[in-house]
Amino acid sequence: MELSIKSFVLFGAVILTGLSAGLFYAWSVSVIPGTQNLGHSNYLTTMQSINRAILNPAFYAVFFGSILFLSVASIYEFNLNTNAFWLILASSICYMIGTVGVTGLGNVPLNNQLDVLQITELSSTKIAEFRAFYEQKWNRLHSIRTICAVISFVLAVLALFAQVKPFR
Repeated sequence: MELSIKSFVLFGAVILTGLSAGLFYAWSVSVIPGTQNLGHSNYLTTMQSINRAILNPAFYAVFFGSILFLSVASIYEFNLNTNAFWLILASSICYMIGTVGVTGLGNVPLNNQLDVLQITELSSTKIAEFRAFYEQKWNRLHSIRTICAVISFVLAVLALFAQVKPFR
């Protein structure tokens, strides 16, 4: 069995998109429920710390590598395999709009607002108000990007299967 660059790129797209979807899913079922039990000040301090820590090369490689590999894979599939092309193109669009777009236009601006917040200088009322504002919006946006990342992953896996030729 020959492993071509095209196959490598599609396989890389599947792996990276799966890691991204897995990260967002794991966050949904662990971090979000765990932080809901924290007091307002502790919640905001924890989220500040997590948001700062996640901005690292490993996260960037998976998050942006997914869209890079998905895009290149769709270019490789163009005019070669109609089913795989449409699946990987749909995966690319879903990831770009629903995961990268929602993160960049929704979650990141909220994280930036939280990052500059001087929690220790705010009254308990202001802390509670900011948490209510931040947490509800951030979690809603996170749910959207998680669903889109999972859909993108499933579509990429289907594209991988569409590319495989049966043994004869």
